[in-house]
Amino acid sequence: QVQLQESGPGLVKPSQTLSLTCTVSGGSITTNNYYWSWIRQPPGKGLEWMGAIAYRGNTYYSPSLKSRTSISRDTSKNQFILQLSSVTPEDTAVYYCARTRSVVVTARNPNDYWGQGTQVTVSS
Repeated sequence: QVQLQESGPGLVKPSQTLSLTCTVSGGSITTNNYYWSWIRQPPGKGLEWMGAIAYRGNTYYSPSLKSRTSISRDTSKNQFILQLSSVTPEDTAVYYCARTRSVVVTARNPNDYWGQGTQVTVSS
């Protein structure tokens, strides 16, 4: 059973860089044909796909966030990392990491695995 766990600060100040780590157990992030994704859900809004890193290490980003987003990985720790720069209060959301079959995620798929999510608030 694959499990994912997000970790990182719950409060970030405006203009700073948000950094979240997803730790994966029960499966390797280098396993063929999976994408390791970051998705967020602002309060009162729907899911927003932010980007993904594939099993080979290539990355994909949402066009609307591409200039501020970086996704990397540490295969020795079986982790992948999200960095979002120049945050504003509009980046306040629950942030999820997930293992998905599709590179772009618009809804939860029962065949995918998601972390429980972590609340990030951007405020001074």
